[in-house]
Amino acid sequence: MNELFFKGMTYGWGAKRGDYRTSSAVKSMEKLADTGSEWIALSFWTWQDTIHSTKIYYDYGYTPTDRDIEFAVKQAKQLGLKVCLKPVVNSKDGIWRARIGFPEEADQYWSEWFASYTNFIKHYAELAAELGCEMFCIGCEMVATETRSLEWRTLIKEVRSIYNGPIIYNANHGKEEGIDWLDAVDLIGISAYYPVASIPGETYENMRKEWEKQKPRLKSLSERFKKSIVFIEIGCRSALGCATMPWDFTHTDLPVSEREQANFYRSALEVFWNEPWFSGYFWWDWRTHLYELEEASKDAGFDIYGKEAEQILKEFYKLPVLRS
Repeated sequence: MNELFFKGMTYGWGAKRGDYRTSSAVKSMEKLADTGSEWIALSFWTWQDTIHSTKIYYDYGYTPTDRDIEFAVKQAKQLGLKVCLKPVVNSKDGIWRARIGFPEEADQYWSEWFASYTNFIKHYAELAAELGCEMFCIGCEMVATETRSLEWRTLIKEVRSIYNGPIIYNANHGKEEGIDWLDAVDLIGISAYYPVASIPGETYENMRKEWEKQKPRLKSLSERFKKSIVFIEIGCRSALGCATMPWDFTHTDLPVSEREQANFYRSALEVFWNEPWFSGYFWWDWRTHLYELEEASKDAGFDIYGKEAEQILKEFYKLPVLRS
């Protein structure tokens, strides 16, 4: 099992070219470091046109540049933060990246897509090595591609020829048990958006019970591959009902509920913190441009700056991890 434990936060998702180098982004990362976080997942994306396209391309008008990434990594290191570099591909047709793929018999299309994806990932693996990033994520929620074991194993082998640090894959919650090549990575990452509430305004006690139900299955997954589990994405908006659908970012009409977000945080932190097969959290997420502190009580997004959940995270991130 891996001895690392990640007291982490995702930083900068949705940032465009140049955003990492703004004064507001610099201040935002400083506030992130104040939470007691020790790691960031620096996550950004580029595009393919549709879920059935075979070419991934760099968007010079949108995607952060290598210089942007270098700036953010250097700032993180100055603040004492370690970095997991996490490049992501999104589909410009608006369909979730989990649907990217082709019929299993369409070998030519799969071959073309994996060639393009491998080039994309290798570019950032080289950058991660050059910048001294302490971990590298090779994919995020690529559910429809995950049956292509040979292609993923080949990609991982090529990445290891470039990058010497630990490699993680970001599986989606509920799909993590269907990936047979997780022995090839160093840690099993999960987007842990498990719906642990059944009603809006769910209690902490009920959320904790629902998290407990996930433990046997996740422990079994860890034992199967002899790899630690990391919640490389986990979070919940500070909006009423969002713990019933923690992945949600679309229902912007929901009323603010700091307590529901705080209950989600506390329950997830308490249930998994000292499990020997579990290696930590990267909470979703922390923007490059934060709202003003006095606006925190009006914000219904994932950010925790100035909210109840931030205080809970600070409390936990001060604690030691007791591995039995």
